[in-house]
Amino acid sequence: MNRPLEGAGGGPPASVIAGIGAYVPPNPVTNHDLSLRLDTSDEWIRSRTGISSRHMVLPGQATSDLAVEAGRRALESAGPEHAEGVDAVVLATTTPDRACPATAPEVAWRLGLGTVAAFDVSAVCSGFLYGLATATGLITAGTADRVLLIAADAFTTLVDPRDRSTAVIFADGAGAVVLRAGRPDEPGAVGPVVLGSDGSLAGLLEVPGGGSRQRASGEPARPGDEFLRMAGRDTYRHAVERMADASRRAVKAAGCGLADIDRLAAHQANARILTTVAEHLGIPEDRRLSNIDRNGNTVAASIPLLLADSAADGSLIAGHRVLLTAFGAGLAWGAATVQWPDVQPG
Repeated sequence: MNRPLEGAGGGPPASVIAGIGAYVPPNPVTNHDLSLRLDTSDEWIRSRTGISSRHMVLPGQATSDLAVEAGRRALESAGPEHAEGVDAVVLATTTPDRACPATAPEVAWRLGLGTVAAFDVSAVCSGFLYGLATATGLITAGTADRVLLIAADAFTTLVDPRDRSTAVIFADGAGAVVLRAGRPDEPGAVGPVVLGSDGSLAGLLEVPGGGSRQRASGEPARPGDEFLRMAGRDTYRHAVERMADASRRAVKAAGCGLADIDRLAAHQANARILTTVAEHLGIPEDRRLSNIDRNGNTVAASIPLLLADSAADGSLIAGHRVLLTAFGAGLAWGAATVQWPDVQPG
């Protein structure tokens, strides 16, 4: 590890995005496909979620497979000067390959990064922002000069394929960024990350089976406990309130206003939530990034996938001030700002 750069005024370095990559399984599943096994239709799904298709893992494909591909592309995007100099790998996921050990060390090994520090972060749909705060902490503390942050979930493995309220929403994918030590005033610098949680409402979105509480009960998991349960109406209300509040706080912490935001990159939960959050913040439609129509809700991978897609299609360009915000199970939420750098997805 090289000595970290100092920030402005000799302070700690900032965390700067140097590369980005994304990956989804190569099998789009359309609303029509789902209607063949569920009591639903393309019109019903579109009107309630804004989703027309999504990607799901292939048989035998696990979270690490998605993470490795997204990580490889992010390293390619960052260039050869970063590919062999990563000091740590942080993997944000709620669907590790195994309950033990963490998945990140295997991902680092498969990427040829050797024995660098590697660990998982679990914050469900807010995983990328929690991972961003963690990776930034490693850099500002001088523990690492460069961090590969990957957000990946094979979340459809936790969804009841017979439950139309969740099966039509959730999808699989991975997104990654390479972060390096830099100055807080340069393009790509990550602003203060605002995080929050409310464990009293953990039951709104949960997978009750398989954890230590169920195992310690001495009773086998009940049928269906291995799948996600979601209280949709209450989740909607909290998602809007928490993302809007965290966004306002993150913008203020960055020393700017909502009028200065060029692009809103919100967790792609569903189209109704995205619209309502943007309206609460006063961000017009032409400043909202979205790919939920073709990717669905990819959980932790949602924001980096969105950033990569938007950079690739030109809706996100260098110099844009971007507001990132997410909400998910936990309950957990977060927000941050970044001035987009001149990087292209790998």
